Amino acid sequence: MDQHQKKKIAPIVITLLVILYYLFYFCLIISVVPMIFKILLAVIPAALGGAMVYVCIERIKEIDGGEEDDLSKY
Repeated sequence: MDQHQKKKIAPIVITLLVILYYLFYFCLIISVVPMIFKILLAVIPAALGGAMVYVCIERIKEIDGGEEDDLSKY
């Protein structure tokens, strides 16, 4: 396995775990709260999940570009 491939595993796994957590949260909310709150409370995990996917894609681009240590910029 290529060195770059190994470094991509952690961001992808963490992203999947966080998105699964948000899905679990949303399913829990659907079963408990009234309809008007379901819509409002569904927006928060959806937005956070989208942001998480965006950050994961950006991190994978950094790794592909040779920027394995993102703290080296600072």
